[in-house]
Amino acid sequence: MAKKEFPKQQLPKDFPEPPIKSGGLAAKFSGFFHKLFNIVKFILGICALPFVYAATAGFLNEFGLIEHSLRADFWAGVIAMLIIYLFIWEPVIIYTKGQNLLEFIFMFLKPLVRVAPYLLPVYTLILFLFYSMLSWFVKGITGYFMFLAGLTVTLHLIFSARTMRGKKEDFLKGNYLFGFSLIYVINVALLSAYFSSIFEKFSFINFSNHSFQVVKGIFSAVFTQLFL
Repeated sequence: MAKKEFPKQQLPKDFPEPPIKSGGLAAKFSGFFHKLFNIVKFILGICALPFVYAATAGFLNEFGLIEHSLRADFWAGVIAMLIIYLFIWEPVIIYTKGQNLLEFIFMFLKPLVRVAPYLLPVYTLILFLFYSMLSWFVKGITGYFMFLAGLTVTLHLIFSARTMRGKKEDFLKGNYLFGFSLIYVINVALLSAYFSSIFEKFSFINFSNHSFQVVKGIFSAVFTQLFL
């Protein structure tokens, strides 16, 4: 005996079907917290700027104590890189090769493989390594080393800044402000540490103390102006 098929229940014609919600409250809250997080990152980026100034002041304070000709060689490397980048050629392929090398070195350390290419100036570190070995056997190469140190660290800073600034999803540029400030401070600290190891008059401890006093003074002045 055949089963009877009952007609499916249908809503009355004058009773509209409920609209399908797209996103809902979850999407709204997600968007809100995303913007809020970007604002927090922007504030952190502004707070990081005193550290950039302090690191620069500490570095220049110690850097001014070494021989004038060596300082001139370093700044010549910085200027040469800026001229090459602005007027001759953008060596992005060289920067990319350096990033790939660091990714290969840190491939087994997942937390570092993403950040190391941005934080560490790979060519400057390689230069430090070669100079440490060659300086024992070859004399009179310090000037060349200083020139290449200025050239390579400027290459790293230029393209790290360019990469971070180019991220479209960076609302208010919070990632750029905070991230590049961190990159800059780490690079200056690395230069200071190595210069301290090869120049008697350059002291990494004095660099650190001077930088700390500068940033302490800045935050103390801001706090005084706001709350006292």
